[in-house]
Amino acid sequence: MNAMTYKGYAARIEYSDEDGLFVGHIAGIRDVVGFHGETVKELRSAFAEALDDYLETCARLNRPAQKPYSGKLSLRLTPELHASVAVKAQLANQSINQWVSEVLSREAHA
Repeated sequence: MNAMTYKGYAARIEYSDEDGLFVGHIAGIRDVVGFHGETVKELRSAFAEALDDYLETCARLNRPAQKPYSGKLSLRLTPELHASVAVKAQLANQSINQWVSEVLSREAHA
């Protein structure tokens, strides 16, 4: 799946058959920021305009804009699962982070 991105943010895109529009929302933040367009070109422009407006509004209100995910993830595992993951990573000649990232990437793209 390809994501529409702008300034490090990604957008979730859907199509509304009822309205005949592509509808998007900025993904990875709790604030709700939406936009729409009839064509991909209009949608891309609306995404940039919506994100720029969001960032400017946050600055004007003197509050930090929410950031997309950093790429850091902390997990709490049982000791048994932790040991199993460590062994699998070692057998694959990878660090635990490399092994988990590879497994999650395969699952996310399946």
